[in-house]
Amino acid sequence: MTNPFYDPYQILVKVYGAGAHLKIALAETPLEELHRMRTVKTVYGVLENDSYLSLCLRSVAPKSPKQTVRIVMKIALYWLIFLGKPKYMVTDTAVELLKKLGKGGAAGFANAALRAFDAAKVAVPAGDEGLAATTPYPLFAIKLLRKEYGDRTESIVRAKSSGVTVRFVRGAEAYLSRPHLCTPFPDVYIFENFARDAAFSVGDYTFQSVGSIAICAAVEPCGNMLDACAAPGGKSVLLAGKCARVTACELHEHRVGLIRSYCERMGAENVTALQKDSSVFDPAFEGAFDGVLCDVPCSGFGTVSENPDLPLNKTEADLAGLNAVQRAILENCSRYVKAGGALYYSTCSLFGAENDAVVRAFLSAHPEYAAEELASPLAHEKKQFGIQFLPDTAFGAGFYIAKMRRA
Repeated sequence: MTNPFYDPYQILVKVYGAGAHLKIALAETPLEELHRMRTVKTVYGVLENDSYLSLCLRSVAPKSPKQTVRIVMKIALYWLIFLGKPKYMVTDTAVELLKKLGKGGAAGFANAALRAFDAAKVAVPAGDEGLAATTPYPLFAIKLLRKEYGDRTESIVRAKSSGVTVRFVRGAEAYLSRPHLCTPFPDVYIFENFARDAAFSVGDYTFQSVGSIAICAAVEPCGNMLDACAAPGGKSVLLAGKCARVTACELHEHRVGLIRSYCERMGAENVTALQKDSSVFDPAFEGAFDGVLCDVPCSGFGTVSENPDLPLNKTEADLAGLNAVQRAILENCSRYVKAGGALYYSTCSLFGAENDAVVRAFLSAHPEYAAEELASPLAHEKKQFGIQFLPDTAFGAGFYIAKMRRA
């Protein structure tokens, strides 16, 4: 058996060091299968508590250690604090791994620091600084949420993912003996754990966030549908069940491949995947679609409960650049909607600046469009133009969608 910290270290060094997405790093890294669940729990736990673990590390190491040592120490502290493992076992495991990684010179530091660590002596700041220290959300995000949601902010940032959302095409009854949560959507259930099996490969079910499913549920059936920012393809496939034809566009070629693979696995033969920049006008698309969905690139803070690596290194300045892209895509794709057709704007963001504000600016410049009221069976909050799903009431999901009709 390998050192139990080694597989989590392999994943986390890619996330912290190379900026890899957690889910991609997990998928692409060979792991000891017997302990995969333990590894997944550890890496998610470390990232969910990154700020607090950094605070804990500073309590025993005023000078931040090098990356390798820092990652091993965060794993060790997570096991001590959150998994309640014995201090001697955690310390010995961390020291052993550091030696195997060629960092034997830091073994003495790790040994002394872990043996001296006392969680009761870690001073957590008060107020929003404390929230930033004990949740995955950076302080700038908490301040933005505080302006918009007031006292509800703590509930939002402490919300956890409810589990793995599985959308069944057929055969759901074979899995419902396992503990699960029902959602307001047909054949969509949330499981605490769900390892895929052969039925996944033949399209009996797929994994899709409950927020993504809610977005698709808000789209009305139509003949010709454009999914303007479609990868990895989950929404295109689900929309293919209510629309005669779906054109799925994506900027990057390798992500177009993901859409095609998804459609093939799920048997969605009425989806055409194209490599296309949806912010650049294509005359062939002008007035060609009954419905257009712009699920635009965004900060993604509505998915932090499922993607705890997402906030790493994000700053408030990033939002301004995203706003420009969001407005460009919505502006351009509005030209593709037929008279009488519907234009949808959606994000997985919690911030009004990426949601209602973008729609407001668009509508003020386009009198030919008018906002239409939306409803959803999933708990939501009504905004001026769209509806907002929030993590504390929507199974951990934070998504937004607005609908506009072309006159």
